[in-house]
Amino acid sequence: MVAQRRYTILDVFANRPLAGNPLAVVLDADGLDDREMQAIAREFNLSETVFVLPPADSRHRAAVRIFTPGRELPFAGHPTVGTAVLLALLDKAKGASAEAFGLEEKIGIVPCVAEPKGERQGRARFRLPRLPQSWGEGVSVEKAARALGLQPSEIGFGQHVPSRMSAGVRFDMVPVATLDAIGRARPGAAFEEAFGDSDHPAVYLYTAETVEAGSRFHARMFAPGLGVAEDPATGSAAASFAGALMQFEKPGDGTHDIVIEQGYEMGRPSLIDLQLVVETGALVSAEIGGDAVIVAEGTLYA
Repeated sequence: MVAQRRYTILDVFANRPLAGNPLAVVLDADGLDDREMQAIAREFNLSETVFVLPPADSRHRAAVRIFTPGRELPFAGHPTVGTAVLLALLDKAKGASAEAFGLEEKIGIVPCVAEPKGERQGRARFRLPRLPQSWGEGVSVEKAARALGLQPSEIGFGQHVPSRMSAGVRFDMVPVATLDAIGRARPGAAFEEAFGDSDHPAVYLYTAETVEAGSRFHARMFAPGLGVAEDPATGSAAASFAGALMQFEKPGDGTHDIVIEQGYEMGRPSLIDLQLVVETGALVSAEIGGDAVIVAEGTLYA
């Protein structure tokens, strides 16, 4: 007998439908094995698909597994925000009011706070389960430029140079001098040569020039190694970006709220909130937050 499983599609890091980063969330995922989850993620063919399972520890709201069309991830940002909003909306519909809970992800427990806003929309934030760390020396300016179809003079700004950071998922971080240059960037024939020593080449480009006056940085993310040509909004990369900010910006002690815009080149404008807490010159905690809105619901026969 074919199982019937509920699914919901949300647009994450946006407060209106058909913007942000689409996310599929499969509820009632009990009984699916790894191969089936991967096949379903390929079927949805979104940046990520989440599978919601009963938690191992009843103190937590749910266990979740996260798949791109190409592989499973231990942690990701827009799936965490979108799933937290969806679960809070489902709980509210049942009369429950708990808006702070833990999600069990492969990386560990991710503490979330979600706030429903009406029947199909909400906002959530989560604390990074792992602070960003460098995983190697960044590629050379020349190599990054060649891989992305840019000139070496268009790579870097201020103190920023290419770096490699991970808060659970590895990214090559490539600063770009201008908004015009980041808009022209494309993975080329030299992309694999430059970034292929990662087990999943994923490159996060960022510039201090922005479209929106309220944004601090503008970003793009290319991840052919994850089966994602370009991602409209990448919370896990924003989490890793906190490491680049600490290295090159050296923010002073206190709380720093930063808005990152992404997805504009794809017609999917997204706004990601990144908060850093710095004490005695060190990053002690960070949070990712944003909006999410339900755009579709249905039944999966698998």
